[in-house]
Amino acid sequence: MIGEMDIHGVFVPPLLVWGAIAFLISMAVRWGLRLVGAYRLVWHRPLFDLAVYVIVLGGVAALFTHHTSLP
Repeated sequence: MIGEMDIHGVFVPPLLVWGAIAFLISMAVRWGLRLVGAYRLVWHRPLFDLAVYVIVLGGVAALFTHHTSLP
């Protein structure tokens, strides 16, 4: 179990922090996809954006869990 993170005296769950990081990364990915014009190939844009967010959140959680786990 990872426990809570202390941010200036406020304990928050790690998933909240990871979710905020993943949101910022997914915003950058969505901006890049819009710039390239990849959304022309997408049938349902909000569903696609949600899938991108979930994939990025999984990557962020795996990355931080791997680097913060104790041996």
